[in-house]
Amino acid sequence: MTSYQGRPARVALAEIAHRVMIERGMEPDFSPAALTELAAIRGAAPVDGVRDLRGMLWCSIDNDDSRDLDQLSVAEKLGDGSTRIYVAIADVAALVKLHSALDQHAAHNTTSVYTAGQIFPMLPERLSTDLTSLNPDQDRRAVVVEMTFDRSAALRASSVYEAAVHNRAKLAYDSVAAWLDGAAPAPAALSAVAGLEDNLRWQDEIAQKLRAIRHERGALTLETIQARAVFEGTVLRELAPERSNSAKALIEDLMIAANGVTAEFLARRRFPSVRRIVRTPKNWDRIVDLALEHGTRLPPMPDGRALGEFLIQARAADPVHFPDLSLSVVKLIGAGEYVIEMPGEQTPGHFGLAVKDYAHSTAPNRRFPDLLTQRLVKAALAGAPVPYAQDELERLSAHCTEQEDEAKKIERQVGKSAAALLLGPRIGATFTGIVTGAGEKGTWVRLLHPPVEGKVGGDVTRLQVGARIQVKLAHVDVERGYLDFIALR
Repeated sequence: MTSYQGRPARVALAEIAHRVMIERGMEPDFSPAALTELAAIRGAAPVDGVRDLRGMLWCSIDNDDSRDLDQLSVAEKLGDGSTRIYVAIADVAALVKLHSALDQHAAHNTTSVYTAGQIFPMLPERLSTDLTSLNPDQDRRAVVVEMTFDRSAALRASSVYEAAVHNRAKLAYDSVAAWLDGAAPAPAALSAVAGLEDNLRWQDEIAQKLRAIRHERGALTLETIQARAVFEGTVLRELAPERSNSAKALIEDLMIAANGVTAEFLARRRFPSVRRIVRTPKNWDRIVDLALEHGTRLPPMPDGRALGEFLIQARAADPVHFPDLSLSVVKLIGAGEYVIEMPGEQTPGHFGLAVKDYAHSTAPNRRFPDLLTQRLVKAALAGAPVPYAQDELERLSAHCTEQEDEAKKIERQVGKSAAALLLGPRIGATFTGIVTGAGEKGTWVRLLHPPVEGKVGGDVTRLQVGARIQVKLAHVDVERGYLDFIALR
């Protein structure tokens, strides 16, 4: 702890994050060759020669501090009661050339890494937050997924094409959610654009129907707690829980639909595609046992719909403990992975989302699988050959899975260091928490506020998972991200 006393938290966490990136095999910095390529890029991709959709009421909805804007959306009401949804995806491939030094860096890390100390973007910020970002009041080139839904939100038609777009409003999840829920007036950026409020209501109407359809098919309602570092300048003030809301759900549902259409588009063109899958759980018997502990009997064979109904009931009955139940279910289902589906093949679907065709495509500034997919889409649209060999696609998809896992570990580790840094001055303080683990490797507690986890010592022999306990903070290790508590009786 002594090496961090008196030092700005943001500086200390940035140093830890940089070190952990290297330890996990990630590249925190761009190579000289990549920076040379970046300097040679003179401006955004030209918007001539493609369909002109700049007159539509496009808007982006993202986190308050997001600057890498990958997608826009807009709705159009049709005379027969149908709704047409357009999702515009930033054309990153237009500036990041295949096998270039910039592309090699992106292909190595495969994702932007968002740590409490520093963001490590997959692409340099001049690209990801400027030239290839769908920034407000800028003309940008995009790949558009167009989807026509009938009154019941059944997909009746779809197409994929390149277009010019113009973001009319940069909106944020929390303020849009408060407005959608009737808890606050429309954000200024939303009300300033005539017709945009109605348009967002149309988008939300379709999103809610799409969500209901997926839940009927077995999509899962899960909620895990992720803490976000809140700084004032360089001072770490708190770790605030990231919570789902109606605006996040709106975007998630439209992106799931767009990813499905993209996968089907590539299949129709006889192109390979990168699919995001979550396999049917091998540990279903343990999920059955877990549900039985909560008074619910699940079928003996994997059943997403039954599991989804159990989770909805469990959240309503005990919202405080639901994130811990969710985390247990997530671990038992297993991690997602990227696989290649070649023409004529059938890959598994996404168990958690209850969708069969799911190609990550909507965040090419942040995720390499999405950039890879965009190159496949653009080649298919141009009638060009597949830009990757099959063995290269298979190697890249496996690498993306591995690096995504590493990125999550980096983010968790730096988050734990942030928790240790925040609570360091409070050694001896008492907190209320919930036991999240109890076994041979130790007993663990998640504090209710701030939402951080640590190891519990003292008399823990009778503690059970889910129990609410009082603990005293005994020790922190910022470098390793350790929090040690003592159980109080």
